[in-house]
Formats: sequence, C-alpha cells, structure tokens
Amino acid sequence: MSSSENHWEVGTDIGGTFTDIIAIRRDSSEARIAKVPSRPDAPVQAMLEAIEAVGLRRSEVRRFVHGTTRVTNAIVEGRLPKVALVATEGFADVLEIARYRRRDLYRLDIPPKSPPLVPPERCFGLAERLDHEGRVLKPLEQAEIERLVAWLKETGVQSVAVALLHAYANPVHEKMLGERLKEVVAHVSLSHEVNPEAREYERTSATVFNAAAMPIAVEYLSELEQRLPIGPGLQVFHSAGAMIPISAVKRRPLVMAMSGPAAGVSASVSIARQLGTPRMLTFDMGGTTTDVCLIVDGQAEMTDGRMLGDKPLRQPMLAVHSIGAGGGSIVRNGPGGLTVGPESAGSEPGPACYGRGGSEPTITDANAVLGYLNPETKLGDRIGIDIDAAKRVIAPIARALGLSLTETALGIIKVANATMARALRRVTVERGIDGRDCTLLAFGGGGPMHAAGLADLYGIAQVVVPSASSAFSALGCLTADFSFLQQQTLRAGLDGIDLVRVSERIGALIDDASAPLIANGVAKAEIEVELVALMRYAAQNDAIPVPLALPLDVIRLKSDFLARHHELFGYATSEPCVIESVRIQARRPSTTVVGRPATAARALSSGTRLCSFDGFHDIATGIIDRASLADTVSGPAIIEDAWSTVVVPPGWQARPDVSGNLFLTRRAT
Repeated sequence: MSSSENHWEVGTDIGGTFTDIIAIRRDSSEARIAKVPSRPDAPVQAMLEAIEAVGLRRSEVRRFVHGTTRVTNAIVEGRLPKVALVATEGFADVLEIARYRRRDLYRLDIPPKSPPLVPPERCFGLAERLDHEGRVLKPLEQAEIERLVAWLKETGVQSVAVALLHAYANPVHEKMLGERLKEVVAHVSLSHEVNPEAREYERTSATVFNAAAMPIAVEYLSELEQRLPIGPGLQVFHSAGAMIPISAVKRRPLVMAMSGPAAGVSASVSIARQLGTPRMLTFDMGGTTTDVCLIVDGQAEMTDGRMLGDKPLRQPMLAVHSIGAGGGSIVRNGPGGLTVGPESAGSEPGPACYGRGGSEPTITDANAVLGYLNPETKLGDRIGIDIDAAKRVIAPIARALGLSLTETALGIIKVANATMARALRRVTVERGIDGRDCTLLAFGGGGPMHAAGLADLYGIAQVVVPSASSAFSALGCLTADFSFLQQQTLRAGLDGIDLVRVSERIGALIDDASAPLIANGVAKAEIEVELVALMRYAAQNDAIPVPLALPLDVIRLKSDFLARHHELFGYATSEPCVIESVRIQARRPSTTVVGRPATAARALSSGTRLCSFDGFHDIATGIIDRASLADTVSGPAIIEDAWSTVVVPPGWQARPDVSGNLFLTRRAT
C-alpha cells in the first residue's frame, strides 16, 4: 500500500440504535457512508464493523473521531460503578442536601428528592479549609491524608471524587491528594480539573459523575487504542462541539456526555454558515432520541450544564435539548391516549418492521404502515422492511381505538410530531426567539421523514435536508475543529478591576487550554483562542456570555454586557457588574474537505408506491432516487437513498442543490 492510500479519515457516531460512519479520503475528498447496528455491550466491535461496512481495512485509517452516548446512557440508566467522595469536613453531605426543590411539586407519592449519587457511608470529611479567594485557612496535614488513605482502602472502591471547598480558587490541596491517591485507587477525579467553578453542589455532582464514568471510559478507550493503534489520530468528540485527544478524555470522560448530538450540531453550524441562514433549528431524529438546538448567526447556543438523571451535570456544552422520541420509541395506548417513548426498542430487537424480533409498535412501524419505507430493498444492504410485521404490532392499538391501521399510524405520527414540536419550543419560544422565522435542518435516520409534518405543525416555511443526512453527526465529528475548552470562576468586579492580575489569570487559562493540543503535535502558532466572559450584575445569580478580548478593554466589555443584557431581558441598568467566570477555547481550525458521500445504490422496482398522508389515504406517490434528482419535485413524493428517506407530503416541494442538499418548501397555491 502506498502512503497516499493510508489517508482515510473516519468519523463515527455511536447511537442507541445504530452506529453511523462516514469515511473521507484525504487526498481526493472521496466520501463513503454506512450504518451498522450498535452493540451496547461491545461498542468497539461496532466501530470496527462500521469501518468494514465502508470497505476499509483498519490499516487504511489515518484518523478516527467518534462521538458517543455511552457515558450519557450509563448515567441516565443508573449503571454507574461505586464511587467514594472526599469533601471538606462539614461539607461531606453536600450531595444529600442538594438544592431545596422537589422532583415534582404536586406529587406526594414519590420521594421529594432522588437518592444522592454517593451514599453517606462512602463520603469522607477531610480536615482542611480555604476561603473563597483561595487563601489557606486550615492546612492539609499529612496525617489527615493518611487517615483518608486508610479509609479508602476499607471501602474498596476503584474510583474517588475529590471536591474540596473553594478548590476552584486554589487547587493546592486537591493536587496534594491527587498525587497521593493515585497510588491507592485506579481512578481519581479532581473538581478543579472537571469544573473549576463556584456552586459547591453542582461542582461536586459533576466531579462524582466524572469519577463514575472513568472506569467505563478508560476501559473501552483503552480497548479502542489497542485494536486501532493509530496514535494521535484517535480522537473523541466532546459535548462543547469539537474534538479532543483520548489522553485528555481519560481524565475527563464527562466531556463525552452528549457528544453524539453535539457533533450533529457542529456539522449544522457549517451548513448554516455556508447557506447564510441567520436562524436555524437543528432536528436530529435518531433511533432512540430526538435532539434539537438553536443556531443564531452561525453560532450554536452554549450552556453551562444540564440536568441528567435528576442530577446537575455542570460543564460548558452545546445547548442541545433531548427528548425520548426516536424512530424506535415504543408507542402505547394509555388512559390519556397515545404516547411515544421514552422507552425504545433499541438496536436489539429494534422496530418490528426490521424483522429482528421486535414485538412492540414504534414510530418507525407507523412510517412503514403509511408506505414511507421501501419494502423491496434492504436499508444499507443489511436490514429489510417487513410491512406485515409493522401492521401486526399496530393492529391491537387500532382495534382499541376503533380506527383503521392507516388512521392509527397517522395518529401516531401526529403525536410524535407534537412531542417534537414541544422540544423546538424549548429552544426558541422560551429563549425569546420566534421559531417560525427559523429554517429547520433535518437529519438523523428519522428527521427527513418527519421534517415537513413538523414544519407544518410549527409554522416553519423551509426545511433543509443535508447531504449525508443519515450520518450527519458522524460527519460533524470529522469537520469540527481540534479543540480544548476550559472555564473557571474569576469573580472580578469591573469597578476597580486589577487588570494585571486578571490578565495573568486569563493567560494561565489559555496555556492550560492549549496544552492538550500542543501535547498532540499541534504547533502553538496554529492554535486560535476564543475568549468569553460570563458576566452578571453584582446582585444577580446567573451570568450571561459576552465576547472578551485581550488586552482587556473594561469600557468596551461593560458596553457589550449592557447591550447583551438588554437584548435578552429588555432592560439594562448602571449597577456594578462582575466577571463571574471566563471561558477559554483553544482550537486548531479544521481543514477537512468533504465530497458528496457515496452510498449503496437503491434498486427501485417501480416509479410509484401507495402512501398515506394527513387527509390523503392510499394515493400514488412518486419514488425518486436521491442521487439522480436534478429538478424540483412536487409532493406527494418519497426521495430515497441507501439509508435515508425524505417524505415530501402533498402541498410541499423539494429542490436539490449542487452539494446534494435538499430544500423543502410549501408549494405556492
């Protein structure tokens, strides 16, 4: 093999149902795309099978980037290993106290709070103390460390979380413990590395999550390094929208939480910039979940954290909102009518129409009954569509409702679309954005099937289905920047600010964020740095992001804060304001160029198929090969490729562009 042949770059997205893959040849921009069923118990094997599915040998892969929901799923499902918590004496019960709020305000039949992440018997109070500025009030004595070591040996845990009071301001005591404890337990998670910010409960919760994820992540990442030994070319996508080296992920596996959905958003940002779309809503409907995010002026919204499994997961990440409504979501007919999800048929056995033993009705089965899925071909040459099996599992619901199979399937789709519309409102209306002014970018296995119906329901005028839509998150893994992100509490009031001290601290954070990139062979001159100040009024609790530049211009910074505050909340005052935290992102911009992906060919036996839509039952619908589509097509139509089905209902039309993107709009009356 010549050296030029060893230039394939691979991106994969490990979802709950499928593992998507896209491979790009560096010297020619040739692209290949495929899917394989996910293997929850053997994720590395699924990735290797995906490489084979695009016709590559492992030796041909030069770079491999993957996003995964493995850590997220373990947290949500409560499948986390035992962890011990070390906190400052008097604060070991921080997780048990949590925040003063109930899980459900009006339900008295459930406990007001879920159990703490770490039970009291595995929490240790350490005699030491810092103040909020990081000054040592009570030194950490060696005898106290040895007392902790003896206690940890008795607990027998493999992983320990260390979250000392005000360690974000001065990590001196946490660093001492980190050095000593690595000789005692396999995995040590330090809060100043995971979330160096104020808010003791959230910081402790994130540190425990990270500690619990370490055994899971280190095991499978080490296996991946062993079975795909390509050194620095092996990278992981993280939830802030970029990729980082595996060495950094092993210390902070929490960055993988929501990494799959974040990769799709990253690719969406590129599309939004290319098309010049000022406001875009991403609509990623996979087999297990639907993920949505708002992109404004080419920038995806960021958040400082989210709730996961009723617990706060605090770290900078893309503001992706997820709901349990995917193609494999199970449909039930309960006292309140039809519901979809959050339970999913997953990859095994999957929806009934996949012919793999599924026995419960899903959203995909409803799409099959309506004629949207082609029964004459195999999805990606692997999975056939059994329409009769889909009808069998939906029939009991139809009988209970006294409706036909078609009416029941249409009802299921309406309920699914209504559920997903609520998710869109969460990222638009609740943020002061009129979603009707946005373009809907639909991708994932199910997004293009539901996009037009969802747009009709929500009032959106245009839908874009990108090229490689079924593996769009995998594409995002490849096209994203190589990056590392750091956010730390600063607490500097603008009135009387010490510019020298603040500038020195920001400079140190820039060095910290750049270090993982430099360690992986990136020259310092290639690294770009983006600075954001999280600012608030002195009497406020929450901060808002404001762009920051060095050297610090206090007047400009305050002006930008006031303008942003007025934009978000409709007012701004002359009260004193504070830089609460600073967010640093060091990155090397991506140079990956992607051609139009090659997919398995469709074998279309006829030009039409009977399909049903809202108000139109069993009508002849044109079946069109997406690769051959050159002109505008009017609905009803089904546009297919090997892994993607685009539904163009009556009253809509679809137009391709030269890059393979499809634009769906309502037809003029």
